[in-house]
Amino acid sequence: MAIIIMLLIFLAKVDANLSNGMSLNSHAACPENGKQALLNFKKGFIDEANRIASWDPHHHPDCCRWFGVVCDNMTGHILSLNLSVPPLDEDNLISRLTSKLEGKINPCLSNLKHLRFLDLSGNQFEGLLPYQLGNLSNLQYLNLGDNGLYVQSLQWLSGLPLLKHLDLSSMDLSRASNWLQLVNTLLPSLEELHLSLCQLVPGPPLLNLNLSSLAILDLSYNDFSNQMDLRWVSKLNSLVLRLYGNELQGDISSAIFNIRTLSELDLSWNDPEEKLPRAAGKLCKLRSIDLSGIRLNQDISHIFEILSVCSSLRLESLAFSSCQLSGQLTDQLEHFKNLKELFLDSNSISGPIPTSLGQLANLEWVDIGNNLLESVVSEKHFANLTKLWDFRGSNNSLVLRVNPNWVPPFQILDLDLGSWQIGPSFPLWLRSQKHLEYLDISNSRISDVIPRWFWGLSTQFRDGNLSRNQISGQIQYLPQSQVYFFVDLSFNNFSGPLPRISVGPNMGPFFAGFVKLSNNYFSGSLFHFLCYQGNDTLPMVALSLANNLLSGEIPDCWIKWQYLRVLRLDGNRVSGKIPISMGTLTKLQSLHLHNNRLHGEIPLSLKNCTNLVAINFGENELNGHIPGWMDHSLPNLIILILRSNKFGGNIPDHLCALSSLKILDLSNSHLFGCIPRCISNFAAMVRRNASRERSIIYNANIEDVYEYASVVMKGQFLEYGNTLNLVRLVDLSRNNLSGEIPQEVVNLQALQTLNLSQNHLTGKIPKLIGAMILIETMDLSQNQLTGSIPESISGSGKETDVKNRAKGIRKGREINWFYVSMPLGFVTGFWCVLGPLVFDRRWRITYYRVSTEMWWKAYDFVGKF
Repeated sequence: MAIIIMLLIFLAKVDANLSNGMSLNSHAACPENGKQALLNFKKGFIDEANRIASWDPHHHPDCCRWFGVVCDNMTGHILSLNLSVPPLDEDNLISRLTSKLEGKINPCLSNLKHLRFLDLSGNQFEGLLPYQLGNLSNLQYLNLGDNGLYVQSLQWLSGLPLLKHLDLSSMDLSRASNWLQLVNTLLPSLEELHLSLCQLVPGPPLLNLNLSSLAILDLSYNDFSNQMDLRWVSKLNSLVLRLYGNELQGDISSAIFNIRTLSELDLSWNDPEEKLPRAAGKLCKLRSIDLSGIRLNQDISHIFEILSVCSSLRLESLAFSSCQLSGQLTDQLEHFKNLKELFLDSNSISGPIPTSLGQLANLEWVDIGNNLLESVVSEKHFANLTKLWDFRGSNNSLVLRVNPNWVPPFQILDLDLGSWQIGPSFPLWLRSQKHLEYLDISNSRISDVIPRWFWGLSTQFRDGNLSRNQISGQIQYLPQSQVYFFVDLSFNNFSGPLPRISVGPNMGPFFAGFVKLSNNYFSGSLFHFLCYQGNDTLPMVALSLANNLLSGEIPDCWIKWQYLRVLRLDGNRVSGKIPISMGTLTKLQSLHLHNNRLHGEIPLSLKNCTNLVAINFGENELNGHIPGWMDHSLPNLIILILRSNKFGGNIPDHLCALSSLKILDLSNSHLFGCIPRCISNFAAMVRRNASRERSIIYNANIEDVYEYASVVMKGQFLEYGNTLNLVRLVDLSRNNLSGEIPQEVVNLQALQTLNLSQNHLTGKIPKLIGAMILIETMDLSQNQLTGSIPESISGSGKETDVKNRAKGIRKGREINWFYVSMPLGFVTGFWCVLGPLVFDRRWRITYYRVSTEMWWKAYDFVGKF
């Protein structure tokens, strides 16, 4: 192991020298066969970022000076090849996305007979791993993890007897059923084994252990369930054991907690449903334990009591997040003197935070958020935490009460005090924090103004959430950042013009900007905010200015916002036409302009926004026809809300091609003609599980941006956030539609809300309308429908009230009162809303969910995006 560490240090120094343009000490040139092997290897992949531009024999004849290559000074033989991409984190997001090598691994690498170190991890190499790599008999370090590779067998490892470090994480090893036996037999010198996310087959138990040197074992995310026999690991010495995310169930204590040599243990996100056993107290070498996600159902004081037996002085990391822990924190904490990390978030721990927390001088990272803690937190709770750089305690009932002139002993990077009572004054002690990157003091009862010094705290400031306070005053500018930028100032009392955006240098196209200024009192024009000075494109991803007092026209300068994916300008006093330049927002996915004073037609240029999945232009004065180009230009459209405008003409048949559509609201306009018979082409409304449910926002790099829509149900506006994906709605009410209700409407069996009221529809109700078994509200009132109510509505031949009313209709009387609600699974039909609320549990849950969402939606990042 020491050799590997020394080699890594050496490689780091070499890479640093190369990057600075410095030359290495003189050494022999690499042999020709080694150079050719590297050049042939290069031919097999794509290097878009030109990471290996130095691999050019014309400009750099000596391959020992090529990027990632280290040679022996005396012989010139290639000893190391390192083309890895660092693991993903916020600091290297851009470099990781752009630096991956793509293609296949050429077997020619096996010609590098003297190679001791090979690391190709984190790239996009795909296909079958060449077994010829087993000819690298001098190899001591091999990392091929985080690629798209697979193998038929691990027999090729027989040629690597000196291997000490093996990492095949994310490689498909499902075909290698005897992986454990081969590793045990063929690699006697192995010290580290990383086989995370490899689709491993558990295989037979290991009887004769040959891995006496193994110190780190990572078998996480392999879905072993209870089929993996782990008794053999108890024979290993000084073991770091990672088995998280394997769905292990039942009793695993006997196999794991009797390994007295364990130094690190990670069983997180399994499902054993057992308590931390007393045997854990005898793991005297334990430095780290992570049981997050396991339903321990224990008192936190009992956990501390067990671990304080003999490991308390060694333990550096305790992680018990989401373990269903209860009880109160006590002064038992003071026994863990060397603790650096403490994760107790998302439990039911109650009571006060003991002041003994402030005596753990080695603490660096604390997360106690999402519990039931309630007390006053003072300076004593942080007294000796000089090394603290990350503290998270949001969603508790805690009150921070410190001296206004308090200077914390730490310099923190990430601070999350959301829902703490901090106000009414703005926390002046923040001024002492010079390295702050992430701050959440949302919903903290601050009714002050933001001091000018706040935005200048740190050039690295990337995340700031001050939402849900009563902060007032004007904002001159928003801060600048180099990598990541998230500002949420929503639901405050800010006023005056919109702030200027200060764009930092060298941000580049991958800068992720999220700005939420919604639900304030900003007024005036949008021009100076949107049409900022400068020629560069603003790398903003999500922008919400909703529910303010903004007025004037929407500026026609969207060419500067090419990376925008979410835009909300709704709930203002904006007038004029939708600008043509909005059609340049080709990455746009969610566009909300509703509840303004816009007029004119929907511009043709929007057909260029082919990634749109949500459009809401409701409550404006838009006119003209509903565009027929939406069918082929917006193939991913899921939400189309155009209600309460002045559109005329027919509902175009082209809309039926929007097979992903789940919400269609064209109500309260001047539409005429018949309801298209092709309405059954809305595939997402036909079968609920016809395809995998998709999120409104598809890009994984925008985790906090989720779907949002305000829909009308039973005459009320209901706002949906992250449950919007479950809603299926068609509302064509309050128009001038005529003709019959097409029979094809009964095919929309996933539909929950159908509103065709206040039109001029004639004829009979479709006979099989009762086949729409998921319908919750149906309104056909104020039409000229005739005939009887179909028996399928009641789903029963009994003499119900619905059937009794139908008797009079058979005489030809018009159905102009018809309003039916049918909850799922309810046998006897009702013609009003009260019946389902009384008898149907699903309806009660639905109403509860809606009311709950309207309260909690504000806690999500872009609940209003």
